[in-house]
Amino acid sequence: MASVTIYDVAARAGVSIKTVSRVMNKEPNVRPAMRDRVLLAAGDLGYSPNLSARSLAGSRSFVIAVFVDAALTIDHWQSERGADYLSRIQLGATLECREAGYHLLIELIDHQGPRVRQNVAAFLAALKPDGVILTPPSSDDPLVLEMLDKAGTPYVRIGPERADGPGPRVHMDDAAAARDMTQHLIGLGHRRIGFIVGEPRYGASQARREGYLAAMRDRGLPVANGWVRQGDFTFQSGVEQTKAMLAMPERPTAIFASNDDMALGCMAAIAEAGLMTPGDISVAGFDDSSSARFSRPQLTTVRQPVAEMSSLAARLLIGKAKGGDEAPAWPAEELLPFTLIHRASTAPPPR
Repeated sequence: MASVTIYDVAARAGVSIKTVSRVMNKEPNVRPAMRDRVLLAAGDLGYSPNLSARSLAGSRSFVIAVFVDAALTIDHWQSERGADYLSRIQLGATLECREAGYHLLIELIDHQGPRVRQNVAAFLAALKPDGVILTPPSSDDPLVLEMLDKAGTPYVRIGPERADGPGPRVHMDDAAAARDMTQHLIGLGHRRIGFIVGEPRYGASQARREGYLAAMRDRGLPVANGWVRQGDFTFQSGVEQTKAMLAMPERPTAIFASNDDMALGCMAAIAEAGLMTPGDISVAGFDDSSSARFSRPQLTTVRQPVAEMSSLAARLLIGKAKGGDEAPAWPAEELLPFTLIHRASTAPPPR
């Protein structure tokens, strides 16, 4: 049995194949009645557009790619944080792509490997995506940016460290979020507040550290040696760094970890030491992963608008692909709001 073609749909709907193409590509300025007629004909015939054929028919590939750090796939993406972050990135971008008739692809980029340039070039040459969403650290990697510019592939950077870099920047204010969370702990009465820094390769880690330090400076509070510890976004690093703080002669009454996995590690170390959260030590995290809502006690944290950022990035790229040279000028940056989520893991310090 022959497959249904765009010509069959056009004949059933009584329109031109150009009209069918515009409807299937979800282009604007198609009358609702005409759109409904074409979609009804396509449904009756069981027609769905072929991605390869659509790509050959014009300059668009109808593919948006997301570059994800391959180094995190083994250690981090298998963790709660990694799985939650990637699923939220996918959710936001996928919904936007589906609405516009696009496909979303996840591409792993090995920034620590010797063939970054070759691998990125091969991917772009093979799939020719209409745009690429860059997640950290790709959003600041000069080799990745160079290859995208060389190929003429539009991209949007999510959460980059460099504000002055090329391409639109979609981000939240990590420093302000960390400052506000630290101020929340200070407002509860805490004066001895420890902080666990995230993976050093990520700009957000240092921004959150600076936000914490700024809040402590603003209130004239000292930061003792050993209260700021280097983690790597993993649960185990949260456990280890909390144990180090608990062994200090003057331990913190609150610990702020720069992601939820490390904060959960904090609570595990506190419990192992025979102490209570928040009765003895308050704990706060960053991300608002699903584990933060299901932990006991539930975790006070910062909600990142991850899905919203990826959705906006996809929308910008699709608009650029549809509009071509006539597309509206891209914004230099889009700043999305964060939210402090107050839960049961923080309370006033013990007397």
